[in-house]
Amino acid sequence: MTMSVVNSRLVVVRFRDGRMVKGTTHDFFPNKTEFHVYEGGDESQRAVKVPLVDLKAVFFVKSLKGDPRHKKGNAVADAPPQGRRLAVRFEDGEELVGSSMGYNASKPGFFLSPADTDGNNTRVYVVSAAVEDVRFL
Repeated sequence: MTMSVVNSRLVVVRFRDGRMVKGTTHDFFPNKTEFHVYEGGDESQRAVKVPLVDLKAVFFVKSLKGDPRHKKGNAVADAPPQGRRLAVRFEDGEELVGSSMGYNASKPGFFLSPADTDGNNTRVYVVSAAVEDVRFL
C-alpha cells in the first residue's frame, strides 16, 4: 500500500446515508462540488469521486485507524480559542463541539476545530445541509 501524506490529507468522509470512506485526498476545497479520495490511502488505485451534496462531513484526521479506546470529549473548556465556540447537531443525532471562524448558516458548509484536541480529528468540514441545529456556547 502506498501512503503519501506529503501534499495529501488523511480524511474520513461520512455520507448522510451512513456510508463512510477513509483515505487520502489531494483536491478537497470547500468551494468545489466534488473531490476525490484514495480509499485506504492507496494511491496506486483509482480515486473515488465524492460529491459534497451527499455528505454529512469531511473529517481531517491524524490516523485512518483512529483510537477505539479514546473517550470522546466535547468539553467547551477544551475548545481551541480561535473563532466562535459552538455545538453542531447533525440530522443523525451526532453532536460535535468546537470552534469555527467561518460559520455562516447560509453557506454550504464550514470548518470546525474540535473541542476534543486529544481525539483523532484535527478539523471537520461540516456540510450545512446535514445539520439539524447549531448552538453558540
